[in-house]
Amino acid sequence: MDKVKRTKPEDLLLNDITHLIEENRTVVATTVNTTLVFLYWKIGNRINIEIINNKRAEYGQQIVVSLARQLEVAYGKGWDEKTLRHCLRMADTFPEELIVSAVRRQLGWTHIKTIMYLKDDLARQFYMEMCIIERWSTRKLIEKIDSMLYERTAISKKPDQLIEQELKDLRQEDKLTPDLVFRDPYFLNFLGLKDTYSEKNLEDAILKELEGFLLELGDGFSFVQRQKRMVIDGVDYNLDLLFYHRKLKRLIAIDLKMGKFKAGYKGQMELYLRWLEKYEMQDGEEIPIGLILCAEGNQEQIELLQLDKAGIKVAENLTELPSKLLLQQKLHKAIQLSKLHIESNANDRQR
Repeated sequence: MDKVKRTKPEDLLLNDITHLIEENRTVVATTVNTTLVFLYWKIGNRINIEIINNKRAEYGQQIVVSLARQLEVAYGKGWDEKTLRHCLRMADTFPEELIVSAVRRQLGWTHIKTIMYLKDDLARQFYMEMCIIERWSTRKLIEKIDSMLYERTAISKKPDQLIEQELKDLRQEDKLTPDLVFRDPYFLNFLGLKDTYSEKNLEDAILKELEGFLLELGDGFSFVQRQKRMVIDGVDYNLDLLFYHRKLKRLIAIDLKMGKFKAGYKGQMELYLRWLEKYEMQDGEEIPIGLILCAEGNQEQIELLQLDKAGIKVAENLTELPSKLLLQQKLHKAIQLSKLHIESNANDRQR
C-alpha cells in the first residue's frame, strides 16, 4: 500500500503566493500601481497568517528566507528576502481599507514603502494624506519627512483623538484646515541672510526668492501683493505680504517682525484682517487669516492672547537651520507642552 504524501505548510504557502503573483501578472502592465500595492499587501498578509497559525517564534525568520529563495528561482531578484519583508511590514502597518483608499487616489508603492517605516501612526496618516492632496513625488515626500513637517504643523500639537478626526475629515471630505497648512518654524535658510538684517531685508529676500518661499509655505499658496496699502481713518498702513490659499479659500496676511513676538502685534494684525474682510474678501471665501513671522515666539503670551480664536498664527522664521537633534528636541517639547495645555483647559471646563 502506497503511503499518502503529506503537503508541508511551507509548500502550501509557496503555492498560495505563486498563485497570487501569477494571478496579477497579466494585469500589471495596465494597472501597475494598483495591482502591485494590493499584491504586496496580500503576500504580506498571507505570510503573517502562516506565521501566526504555525505558533513557532523561529518559524517566521525561517519561512521568509526559504520562501524568498524559491520565489527568486521562479521570478527573479525582485522577490528577494528584502521585498518579502516590505510586504510583511505593509500588512502589519496598514489595514486594508486604508490601502484601498490610498490606491484609489493614486498613491504609489514607493510612497507607501517610505511612509510605512515611520514609527508614529498619526505621522504616517498625515504624510499619506498630504502626499495625496499635494501630489508629492517620493523625493519630495522624503524631504518633507526629513524637515519634520508633521511636527512643525499645528495639528501635531493637538490631542491624538483630534488629530485622527482632522485626518479622517481630510481623507473622506477633502477638508483641509489651517492647522494642517501652517507651520512653526518656517525654514528660510535659502534666503542667504546672515547675522543682522532688517524687516525690509527679509521682505526683499523673500520676494527675490519667491519660488523657494512658496515651496516652504506649502501647496496652494499664491502671491497677491507686497506692501498692501490700507487707508484707515486717513492713515496709511502697509501689510508686508498678502497671499491667497486656494484650498482654504482665504486671503493670508503675512507680517514680518524682528526679534521676539510682542503682544502689540495682535492688535496690528487684527486691524489688517478686519480691513481685508471688509474690502477685499469675495463671495465664497472664508475670513482672512494672519501669519506673524518672528525671529522667536513668546509661547505664554501667544496662549494668553488666544490668537487662534482671532484667526492669527505665529511662527518663528529660521534663516539658519539648527541641528536635526536640537530641532527634534525643541519640537517634541513644544508638542508636549501644547497637548498638556489643551488637556488642562479641557479639564478646567469640565469642573
